[in-house]
Amino acid sequence: MGYAPSALALVPFISVENMMRVVHATGIERFLAELADYIEQDFRRWQLFDKTPRVASHSREGVIELMPTSDGEAYGFKYVNGHPKNTKEGRQTVTAFGVMAEVDTGYPVLITEMTILTALRTAAMSALAARYLAPEGSRTMAVIGNGAQSEFQALAFRSLVGIDRLRLYDIDRSASERCRRNLAGRGFDIVVCGSPEEAVEGADIVTTVTADKQYATILTDNMVGPGIHINAVGGDCPGKTELHRDILLRSSIFVEYPPQTRIEGEIQQLAADHPVTELWQVFTGQGPGRTGRDQITLFDSVGFAVEDFSALRYMRALIGKLPYYDQLDLLADPDDPRDLFGMLMRAEPQPA
Repeated sequence: MGYAPSALALVPFISVENMMRVVHATGIERFLAELADYIEQDFRRWQLFDKTPRVASHSREGVIELMPTSDGEAYGFKYVNGHPKNTKEGRQTVTAFGVMAEVDTGYPVLITEMTILTALRTAAMSALAARYLAPEGSRTMAVIGNGAQSEFQALAFRSLVGIDRLRLYDIDRSASERCRRNLAGRGFDIVVCGSPEEAVEGADIVTTVTADKQYATILTDNMVGPGIHINAVGGDCPGKTELHRDILLRSSIFVEYPPQTRIEGEIQQLAADHPVTELWQVFTGQGPGRTGRDQITLFDSVGFAVEDFSALRYMRALIGKLPYYDQLDLLADPDDPRDLFGMLMRAEPQPA
């Protein structure tokens, strides 16, 4: 078979194994902090990006989504699903992969797993928002919902905000115990709580990160005192929320991209014109963040394509320094660009 891939045929690919190597070689808290810096850089140039709500295919079991964007020079997209039932079958609730390409040629320049990377990106975004919105000097965070995202959230908030006390609650206590074991020795004072009410006692920040695809009330109005910051991560598709509506009415609400968040976020419970502040405005100083000690701030997190673009950009930079990737023979590259058929025929196996 007369074929050998050229340099133009090869695209860097980061497997799950190599993603884990990259994270460990970098250090997980450093990785989260640097990823947050990339996200902030891109939010500060928000106007350059193509922006559209993600393309979603909903079913009774879950959702499959495509999340595309471009800054005019590079194009990126992520394929991601959300299927809460999967854990009962030994599968992940969320899986993902992503692609980055050059706009001027259309050629892909990176393919990567994004199941692990999405967990890191989500946590980095949460902590970045909290750096602007949480009470000054915050040290204690309640984490309600101790599934696959919980440890990532804790480490991101430690790295970016300085959180060192965790109050954990999950309806499955074994999930909280697993989270505590996984974070042992990382400098946290950890309490496993018996109820959401107990978890929020004394917390400066409350992170809700549950998975069930339903309207839920993880936090009720009486559980939220003045001055708290809420990091609402779990509500991320139509029909899926975590907070009582009255909490929203008392809060200053911050979002990534309003046209998407009004469909998928906690604010789907509110009128379409309810005021919100976009995070890019806060990061650039064009909008207010936390303005008072007693203000309740709420980051209504749903995840937006620009954050995944930032993650892809960061990974591309990292593999320029680290050898943890493979080269995929992905793109046909005939000697004559007009002779794709000839390339195919020349690769025909010859009789022995």
